[in-house]
Amino acid sequence: MTDPIALFREWFEEARASGAEVPEAMTLASADAEGRPSARMLLLKSADERGFTFFTGYESRKGRELAENPRAALVFYWRPLGRQVRVEGTVRRLSAEESDEYWATRPPRSRAAATASRQSEPLESLEALGADAERLLAEHGGDVPRPERWGGYLLEPEAIELWQHRDDRLHARVRYTRAREGWHAERLAP
Repeated sequence: MTDPIALFREWFEEARASGAEVPEAMTLASADAEGRPSARMLLLKSADERGFTFFTGYESRKGRELAENPRAALVFYWRPLGRQVRVEGTVRRLSAEESDEYWATRPPRSRAAATASRQSEPLESLEALGADAERLLAEHGGDVPRPERWGGYLLEPEAIELWQHRDDRLHARVRYTRAREGWHAERLAP
């Protein structure tokens, strides 16, 4: 297969069918303007020909890092299948319309929590945060609007590596790099 995103989607569906716990879990690695790296777990919301989509607070640490340095990497690991996928590329914000569309699918409590939270900022107390979320739910009748400081990102891949475990440690690794027309594939030593 010469389309690594299509292959990723195939592997993702196999991970889901295998019973892998939270197959959409991924590590997002970013770095600030000085190159200091950080990584955290997020959830993939979609993968298509454009790239890989996730949502978060624009003012969070990751949001600030992506604003300073829009290059990032993702890692997926599905232990039941012995598979790993690494993705590297450039990140850009999704449109407000795309963020609103996804926001509308979130449960009311999830919307209230995202609105109440000043992600990555020091927190006075978890109880106060919960009270803010409850106040927002009551104030908006459960239909809490999306704050401007929250939305989606698209990682546009420049390289995708698919890794398959083998018991003899001769793991199968194929790296795809974006070429002028399509993708270039090459095998890598384990």
